[in-house]
Amino acid sequence: MDDRKFRTAMGKFATGVTVITTEIAGEVHGMTANAFMSVSLDPKLVVISIGEKAQMLDKIKKSKKFAVNILSAEQQELSMIFAGQIKEQREISFERLDGLPVLSGAIAQVACEVVNVHIEGDHTLFIGKVIEIELNEKEPLMFFNGRYRSLSSEEVLASK
Repeated sequence: MDDRKFRTAMGKFATGVTVITTEIAGEVHGMTANAFMSVSLDPKLVVISIGEKAQMLDKIKKSKKFAVNILSAEQQELSMIFAGQIKEQREISFERLDGLPVLSGAIAQVACEVVNVHIEGDHTLFIGKVIEIELNEKEPLMFFNGRYRSLSSEEVLASK
């Protein structure tokens, strides 16, 4: 199967957009990712998937901690910065959640400790035990079909 066809098919799954952050020796590192999901309620576990060529891979292996920042519709520029789509330096301020750097204004900030690591294909899956959560009521930033989207209240379908 062609790689492009696979990527296109996976792009048909609408996702939220996150920025994964961690810190090593006082230096904050982050990357945009949509490969994130909850795994378990008891214990509270999530998983992130990091590509073998991503600089963030070694950072999380070393820190053994990460935070997931689920971005709001107003944070598309932050997503683009951490995805490397905006190259010029921007001043980014971080808050702290259980000692981890998190992005102000995210609709959810989830601080995690790595409890397991699985190498699968060309990605590493980090299972994180959730140690703290902060929530913020805003509209989410979405990604679908290779483009950023937002979810407005007019677009929400009521279940009948």
